[in-house]
Amino acid sequence: MKTFFAVVMLSVALYACQGNASSSTSTAPAANAQQALNDTTSYTTIQWIDSVYNFGTVTKGEQVKMTFKFKNTGNKPLIISSAKPGCGCTVADFTKEPVPPGGEGEVTGVYDSNRGILGTVHKSISVTTNTKNGVQHTLIFTGEVKGGEEKSKS
Repeated sequence: MKTFFAVVMLSVALYACQGNASSSTSTAPAANAQQALNDTTSYTTIQWIDSVYNFGTVTKGEQVKMTFKFKNTGNKPLIISSAKPGCGCTVADFTKEPVPPGGEGEVTGVYDSNRGILGTVHKSISVTTNTKNGVQHTLIFTGEVKGGEEKSKS
């Protein structure tokens, strides 16, 4: 019952967010991804090798690319059905093909500091998978965005 409720809530959330810019969301072919989410007998397990990324300090205007790696630790193919950034300043992508047992894949993100704020950045990418250890995974990236050239005080 919990799984059914989670799938319904996920569907509502995804439908409600379709108005966002499509360039900031990547999804696998809908039929295969939905089938993998609905068939709990095909669920596997995932181990995130990297789930937090600190890009350090960048100057406003720079783009930062980050990679989050994972391993399929189960015995069924792992399918990522979506990778959705938490804001419009990030574009996400992911391994589209099913990842075989023991195989590795990745989720990438590109953060555009022109579209973000100055100061400390704490953003996320939500990833939906066919995994027993949770279908929703949150990847975090942080850093600092500084302004352009600062004028010296005389």
